[in-house]
Amino acid sequence: MADTATPAQAGSGETRRDFLYLAAVGMGAVGTACVAWPLINTMNPSAEVLALASTEVDLSPIEVGQRVTVTWRGNPVFIDHRTSDQIQQAEAVDVAELRDPQADDARVVNPEWLVVIGVCTHLGCVPLGQKAGQDRGEFGGWFCPCHGSHYDTSGRIRKGPAPLNLPVPPYEFTGDTSIVIG
Repeated sequence: MADTATPAQAGSGETRRDFLYLAAVGMGAVGTACVAWPLINTMNPSAEVLALASTEVDLSPIEVGQRVTVTWRGNPVFIDHRTSDQIQQAEAVDVAELRDPQADDARVVNPEWLVVIGVCTHLGCVPLGQKAGQDRGEFGGWFCPCHGSHYDTSGRIRKGPAPLNLPVPPYEFTGDTSIVIG
């Protein structure tokens, strides 16, 4: 069967083959998009993750000197209601001698409350020191027994292989006794 073209097509160089080629390419593009979209959509965060984007915490039941752990984005967050001695100890540290220099007032919104992500910055372990009677290390903060990292009462690395301080998550006080993390 010969390629037949109308007189208008013959003058422009268009044939039925060109139309079929363009139609096949267009259908291929639509088919590829139909297959790719569900794959790309699976990479979006799930409803559970979006719900955990922020966590509200009531601080009123936490006594002075007590530490609690909450979960935010799948990570433990340590909340420490610090005593005046712990605050003074954290503020008295010479920042120049720290591996990851940060002043205490740069790590807290309110000096009574320290909020840090409870994951050791060396290999991702969860340090001890949240519960009464647990080893809090040489500096009274947290101790990671896996590799011997010691953190002070401001969550700053003081001894051991951890390169950085315990990170401070984004948080804000929504009242005198409540915070929102995230």
